Amino acid sequence: MVADKQHIIIKGVKEGLVFLLDDQCEFSALLDELQYKLEKTHQQLLTGPLIHVQVKLGERQLEEEDKERIRSLIRTQGNLMVQSIESETKVKQSPNPNNGWEILTGIVRSGQTIEHDGNLLLAGDLNPGGTVLCTGDIYVLGALRGVAHAGYKGRTDVIIAASLMRPTQLRIADVISRPPEEWMSGDSSMEFAFLSEGQMKIDKITQLYRLRGHSTLLKGV
Repeated sequence: MVADKQHIIIKGVKEGLVFLLDDQCEFSALLDELQYKLEKTHQQLLTGPLIHVQVKLGERQLEEEDKERIRSLIRTQGNLMVQSIESETKVKQSPNPNNGWEILTGIVRSGQTIEHDGNLLLAGDLNPGGTVLCTGDIYVLGALRGVAHAGYKGRTDVIIAASLMRPTQLRIADVISRPPEEWMSGDSSMEFAFLSEGQMKIDKITQLYRLRGHSTLLKGV
């Protein structure tokens, strides 16, 4: 029975409703279940004043034509207005990482853990609840708001750098950063964390040359 497959979860949020669509099932089965839920099982929920709907596709990528099919089905309920239909951005690995460097593009979301043996360059954000583990350096070309652990196999000569440093936690080897609330004041842009005499320190990226000399930061990339 279509209703038993549970390929679609409908959640109420402050802004209206969120439709969470399974990204693994056949698209035709998804449409069948959406129609069933709208016509049969969720009639009481989907009546009344105007409600904004956000549709989350997971990692499924759809052409505009298929998105319009979803919109058309939801529009059959006169009180529903589709505000957005979005797919998650997958974290992708560069096809030619060099000399121990891993280059990722995308967003590390809550619940995701990225682990790499070597140095890591993330062109994107590390969100709260997301974790990056590296044996080497970590560079985040975006906002670092989650957990970053460099040198997690014991190296102490590594750094963690970010365009915006607002972490839940930083860790280098076995040394853990100061409490998160202390990151909420001051200018936290373009900073890096490093160890000095066994304690974690923070400085501006422009001062990295004092720690690393004149070597090229992304040598070999």
